[in-house]
Amino acid sequence: MAVRPVHLIGDDILREVSSEVNELTPEVSALIEDMFDTMYDKDGVGLAAPQVGVLRRIIVIDTSPKKKNPIVLINPEVVLQEGEQITSEGCLSVPEIYGKCVRPEHVVVKAKDRNFKEITIDAEGLLAKCIMHEIDHLNGVLFVDIMIEEDKDRTAKKE
Repeated sequence: MAVRPVHLIGDDILREVSSEVNELTPEVSALIEDMFDTMYDKDGVGLAAPQVGVLRRIIVIDTSPKKKNPIVLINPEVVLQEGEQITSEGCLSVPEIYGKCVRPEHVVVKAKDRNFKEITIDAEGLLAKCIMHEIDHLNGVLFVDIMIEEDKDRTAKKE
């Protein structure tokens, strides 16, 4: 398919709330493929549709070392969050900035997959972090908004 440009911090689209996907269309399927192409090209582990300029509730994730476990979540909804982990995060839309965030250690998410079938993902650790990071994008939130205060201070001093 195609590698799309990634929108960067400061672009208003990253602060908007995405709309639900009501049906699987050829355009939605093409977007999903382009999102994977873009994520893999940029060496990312997750990507949300707003990052490629589309305000739809679609995320793609692949945390496997050899990029062999692609996950598509359409209209993801968190049904359970438990525990707490401090995570180090970066983002394709926020280049060269990294910081620590507090995320749930365990999440359960309901969504539709790339075939628009209902699925439930029970995730811990890195996958849980990625899911929550990408869902934040669908709601106009960037990881720099929720970084722990000491990292926000350190990042602000660099600018």
